[in-house]
Amino acid sequence: MITLASDFGSPYPAAMKGAILTRCDARLVDIGHEFPRQNVRAAAFWLSQILPEFPPAVHLVVVDPGVGTDRAALVVRAGDHVLVGPDNGVLLPPARALASAEGEYRDDIDAYEFEVDATRSATFHGRDVFAPGAAEVHETGIDRLPELEGLSPADEIVELELPEPELTKNEVTGEVIAVDDFGNVITNIPGEVLGNRTVVRVNDEPTPIVRSYGHVEPDRAIVTIGSHGNVECAVNRGRGDEAFDLDAGEPVRLKFA
Repeated sequence: MITLASDFGSPYPAAMKGAILTRCDARLVDIGHEFPRQNVRAAAFWLSQILPEFPPAVHLVVVDPGVGTDRAALVVRAGDHVLVGPDNGVLLPPARALASAEGEYRDDIDAYEFEVDATRSATFHGRDVFAPGAAEVHETGIDRLPELEGLSPADEIVELELPEPELTKNEVTGEVIAVDDFGNVITNIPGEVLGNRTVVRVNDEPTPIVRSYGHVEPDRAIVTIGSHGNVECAVNRGRGDEAFDLDAGEPVRLKFA
């Protein structure tokens, strides 16, 4: 199995699939191709949530604002999974999530570089570099990864650590990691900080804390704990990003009475 994730929209993912299917007959599964454009951190967050739900697979990840530059191309093994994509930090958080899901040490990850063919397009490495690389990894097999021709151990790779919130006794200052298609504002604040409270001030606005969206009337703003375990600012049948005037990368402050 090869999964595909990108910020390409349409029709570019079809070209990646064609490049794979000319080289192998792997089952192809789309994770999604509407990740926020060139937002490496948001993609890393979502993939950390999604990829551990999969059985062992090769994961092709192309969110690559540095395409055509001297950034490296990587193959990263995490337990029984392999990720293929650019060396810009997008692969490490999901790789660590995969390794942790399999009960391995957080840093039990092997990273390799592979050569980029300079004769191919400088603007579409998803098709010309990473898709062929994913097909080769699939055909070689995860257990035989070190045997793959052209791979060399990566001495240094780009780190991407998702930001940590700052907690005091009655206040938490965090950051918006992503906004999903429903408009739910996903923060980096762990849900357990809410405790058994029923109300919290979000950037000074009193807001009820509820278990899920349908526990309040339509158009009511809420705070809840999302499926990822983090605090969400949302609106029942509406858009939390508009109600709270928040977007990815912006600070968010929770105050408790």
